[in-house]
Amino acid sequence: MTGTIENMIVKLTGWLSRHSIDVLRVSLGLVFVAFGTLKYFPGVSPAEALSVATLEKLSLGTVSGYAAQFVIASMEVFIGLTLVTGKLLKTGLVVMTGAMAGFFAPYVLFFTDLFPGAPTLEAQYIFKDIVLAAAAMVIGARALGARLIPAYERQAPVHEIRERVAA
Repeated sequence: MTGTIENMIVKLTGWLSRHSIDVLRVSLGLVFVAFGTLKYFPGVSPAEALSVATLEKLSLGTVSGYAAQFVIASMEVFIGLTLVTGKLLKTGLVVMTGAMAGFFAPYVLFFTDLFPGAPTLEAQYIFKDIVLAAAAMVIGARALGARLIPAYERQAPVHEIRERVAA
């Protein structure tokens, strides 16, 4: 019985190491596409006013109003599509790096508005971007060549691993 459970764990670990980062990449992409798409429609995104105000400040007033919202929406949808498809992934990750700076900028630019005491809904909305940034780091590491290797592959000689997986 123990051998069967160990074999199942080895197979599951192998599957997870091969596929989990791709699942993370696609799911993060879907989040970006969904939130970006909302921003194409005025009044639909709960973060619209804050995102427009942030881009207005960051661009020193050169991009404002619906133009700012359109830029943000397009950027987020582009990032999402690169993540979902895997095409232009490194370009999408570079754009995401810039976007992340913009995502967290309201904490600096509008701190007192976001935290008048307890955090506002907008502050909480931005807080979730910490998880998105961490996921982007994992995806970026994979895109740059890092690999997730199960512990059993690092500890056992290759012939033993093949025997475990084949069993």
